[in-house]
Amino acid sequence: QVQLVESGGGLVQAGGSLRLSCVAFGRTFSSDAMGWFRQAPGKEREFVGGISRSADNTNYADSVKGRFTISRDNAKNKVYLQMNTLKPEDPAVYYCAAVYSRTTWNVPSGKSGYDYWGQGTQVTVSL
Repeated sequence: QVQLVESGGGLVQAGGSLRLSCVAFGRTFSSDAMGWFRQAPGKEREFVGGISRSADNTNYADSVKGRFTISRDNAKNKVYLQMNTLKPEDPAVYYCAAVYSRTTWNVPSGKSGYDYWGQGTQVTVSL
């Protein structure tokens, strides 16, 4: 059974940092591209960033470039989202997602590009 479990969400002041983690079960993690998405109330789920299966390629939404960093540890079946300089527009439920990738460099950026999803972790930013 495939399961993705996010953790690390919480309340942080604007300008602060959080590190989200996502652990994968039931997958050959090193064969998967991984993505992070977020969904704020009343809005569509949007791509935050992704990392290729070998970690040699990353892709970020313009809104988070330079502030967020994605990394992965294939030995631990984990992917991370380091969020720095959090802004009032960043609060949302953050989801990790996985998809089998035939290439070492592919990083899908659309929701339809991923097959498996976690339940999400809430990030709240106080002013």
